Amino acid sequence: MGSLSIWHWLIVLLIIVLVFGTKKLGNIGKDLGSAVRGFKEGVRGDEEPKQAQSEPEKGRVIDVAERDKR
Repeated sequence: MGSLSIWHWLIVLLIIVLVFGTKKLGNIGKDLGSAVRGFKEGVRGDEEPKQAQSEPEKGRVIDVAERDKR
């Protein structure tokens, strides 16, 4: 009695499609996907500058003995 079978979920899904229509449900899915994508880009955008600042320069050698002679 407490759990719903696959047939219950299919009937609920059918009622939702009949009430809202497939076009409106597609628009809701598209809007939700773009919101999630925007959130991920926002989170990723905050992490990139921190990583860029913490990485040392590569390919550049500083000779400490030469610098001390000056």
